[in-house]
Amino acid sequence: MIPERLLNWVVFAGLLAVPLWAIVADEPFTITLVTRAVILAIAAVGLNIALGIGGLVSLGHAVFFGLGGYAMGILAYHAQTYTSLDLFGLSLAGTKSMPIIWLVAVVVSALAAWVIGLLSLRTSGVYFIMITLAFGQMFYYFAISWSTYGGEDGLSIYVRNGFPGLNTLVPIQFFGLCFALLCIVLFLNARLQNAPFGLALNAARQVPTRVETVGLNPMRLKLVAFVISGAITGLAGALFADLNRFVSPTMFNWQLSGELIVLIIIGGVGRLYGPVVGACLFVALEHWLGALTEFWHVYLGLILLVIVLFARGGIIGLLTGKEGAHV
Repeated sequence: MIPERLLNWVVFAGLLAVPLWAIVADEPFTITLVTRAVILAIAAVGLNIALGIGGLVSLGHAVFFGLGGYAMGILAYHAQTYTSLDLFGLSLAGTKSMPIIWLVAVVVSALAAWVIGLLSLRTSGVYFIMITLAFGQMFYYFAISWSTYGGEDGLSIYVRNGFPGLNTLVPIQFFGLCFALLCIVLFLNARLQNAPFGLALNAARQVPTRVETVGLNPMRLKLVAFVISGAITGLAGALFADLNRFVSPTMFNWQLSGELIVLIIIGGVGRLYGPVVGACLFVALEHWLGALTEFWHVYLGLILLVIVLFARGGIIGLLTGKEGAHV
């Protein structure tokens, strides 16, 4: 069996090697594919904090992904049309600055996660799953009816937003930004897992009554994890919208929430690099098999079925000989 730390380094090196090879081979589309995988990995790492450590199976994380995307789309739209954004009586200017957009996306997603978490965490099990799904569908249908920003047709952004000192239209430079953010998010996840907060959250997932006996509030622990999770997923949504230069209500669709859960299960629930492995495999299947048949999800389903039946720790657990977290 392969040591998990060594496997993590192999995955890390592979994510860097493929875009570098693409530069040499003059394959810019390959860089875009890897960038897409990195962004989905960021979103899945965010969900893995709630799912893998806290045991919160959320079918509504597309809400935060979509809010991050629309935060980017709305700010960039007002910047490119030279119009002001009227918000609660205030007139705000749009912006094409990535750091400002990321900050807005994180704050908006975190606030939404706090409100949704306060309501959803009063339930558990299948009821928690269904109430997060309900919130996701509420935002989805609101976005469809929001004609100011494209409604069902979505909203196109003509120029990619900027980052100081970089030309973000160059694929490898935009990839570098996304990869750096993925490294930061993975570092944060690793620190959370090993910090007292992460250990208490893991205990609250397994035996909440014992956590209460030592004076900790399991719901408060899960709420904090849910907010952090939502904020990271919102950041990924802003990056995803910038990659495509387009936002639409599909970013709120419950299917996206399901795909994020699938990425985590394939890679390994609770594994640090589980979401990264799952995202890379998902994008690879989507690209290669999607070119052969529109029913490529069938093969993804077969892989998921095999993992659920024979590899409870996901691909990383299969290669390292360790099972992942039980949710």
